[in-house]
Amino acid sequence: MEAVCQGKQWDVALAYNDDGGVAAAMPYLIGKRLGMRYILQPQLTQYSGPWYNYDAAGMSEYDRISFEQQTTEKLIDAFDNLHIAVFRQCFSPQITNWLPFYQHGFRQTTRYTYRIDDISDTQRVFSMLTAHRRKKINQWDSQLSFDLLQADDAAWFADFHTDYWQSKGQRNLLPHSFIERVVSTSLRRNSGVVMRLKNSAGDVLAAAFAVYDSQSAYLLQSALSPSLHRNGHKETLLWKLIVWLSSRTKSFDFEGSMVEGIEYFNRSFATRQVPFFQVERYANPLLEWYMRRK
Repeated sequence: MEAVCQGKQWDVALAYNDDGGVAAAMPYLIGKRLGMRYILQPQLTQYSGPWYNYDAAGMSEYDRISFEQQTTEKLIDAFDNLHIAVFRQCFSPQITNWLPFYQHGFRQTTRYTYRIDDISDTQRVFSMLTAHRRKKINQWDSQLSFDLLQADDAAWFADFHTDYWQSKGQRNLLPHSFIERVVSTSLRRNSGVVMRLKNSAGDVLAAAFAVYDSQSAYLLQSALSPSLHRNGHKETLLWKLIVWLSSRTKSFDFEGSMVEGIEYFNRSFATRQVPFFQVERYANPLLEWYMRRK
């Protein structure tokens, strides 16, 4: 949160159990505009939402839902005390119960990501890719190599990413300093990787940035050389990235887009469609209309 919210205000709502221990927590970015407070998703942060401390082994379904109901009520009370005009967060796919939020006037939109649940057996995963993806990867795999970016070179990836998307006429890109900071922080903490795909001359053809923990990797950004990339370079890079990560984590999340072309690309990588919730609440209909146009 510190890396993606630097220069902004963030905090954590907490719910306590009877003995004073933390029963649930929910980090959030809070801002203020025109005298109104808002809570929005931090940039480059696909998921947030509540975390529950399920400390009772063998908890029944009834007890689990009751526990979530009680602790979520406390979290919502904390947000109500902040008098938030706009609340919008995307919950982790692990959060499947948004009923307490519904009961307090929140709305939900189901969004989708694509995930490879188990990347440990890369031969099995490769066999499940679409024939088109396998063909492209086989075409380039032996011809191209990769290297990993070091934390001190994080500015290089920010330059590369910005140059590519500007070459495509993309507007409203993330600030260069923001990308550099997030990449550098994750690499220094050994929780991120930037992989670069190179040709025999050493030219960089594509680069991708992912973060990971022991459970999953999350693809955050990728870019291609505006002049040197060819059809098939992106899938070759991502495949090499998945293979590298296969000994370091369990699954790979494409942080899927709802955009048709991107959704198809992610779906073609032997992935499973995974729903997650975007939960919102607005102080008045005008604010809702404005936010839904953004």
